[in-house]
Amino acid sequence: MFTRLLVGLDGSVRGDSAFEQAVLLGERFRSTVIVSHVREPGDSDGEIRDMLERARTRVAAAGLEVEIVSHDGAPDTGLAMLAKSADAALVGRQGVAARGNALGTTVGSLIRIAESCVVVCAGAATPMRSCAVVFDGQDPSRRALELAGRFASIADSTVHIIHATDDPAAGVQVVGVAEAVLSLQRVAFVTHVESGRPGRVLPDLVKRIRCDALFAGAHLAKGGAATLTSHAEEILQGTDIPFVIQP
Repeated sequence: MFTRLLVGLDGSVRGDSAFEQAVLLGERFRSTVIVSHVREPGDSDGEIRDMLERARTRVAAAGLEVEIVSHDGAPDTGLAMLAKSADAALVGRQGVAARGNALGTTVGSLIRIAESCVVVCAGAATPMRSCAVVFDGQDPSRRALELAGRFASIADSTVHIIHATDDPAAGVQVVGVAEAVLSLQRVAFVTHVESGRPGRVLPDLVKRIRCDALFAGAHLAKGGAATLTSHAEEILQGTDIPFVIQP
């Protein structure tokens, strides 16, 4: 998995964070890094060329194969199209202080239309050694668990199964399903059942147990478009680590 990583550069700090995360993941998986830029009206060709050349040099210095792609069009549809040839698309997002708009327009749209997983990056790149999975037993969280399990089995990471509920007894049964899946995969895991609403209690839990990556599944709405669940959106706003979203 993750043999081909797509990262979108737009000259912003958040784009640079996504790029560094792509390089870090690339080093672990020996991936080819596809560095892309979707040109918009007003972009400077010279600045774009310099930005992409710096990216090429950085990826080559890490000993990885690099592909550079630049074309005209809308950022979200352009990245979604390029993501069809990649295992994951890495993008930056707005700061956690941007309540109600943590994703940004382009990233939110990309999640809705992309066919591969999307890694939404915030602050500094992380090793992704301690991976939290928001698990409620529904199909989106099952897909996220499967991805996190495969990731951990290859990258030697620990999976933290996290679940919030007002009924602890029922919560134990829910996470038991996840424990069985990871046990079969022989993946190291830790289970956390918290009392309360997921969007309220889970961001603090993720910080307390020092997870450096968060996996969640996207909800498939009518027409096949993927969106984040409401509690996943809240958790995203309350954390500053890579958020891996599995469609």
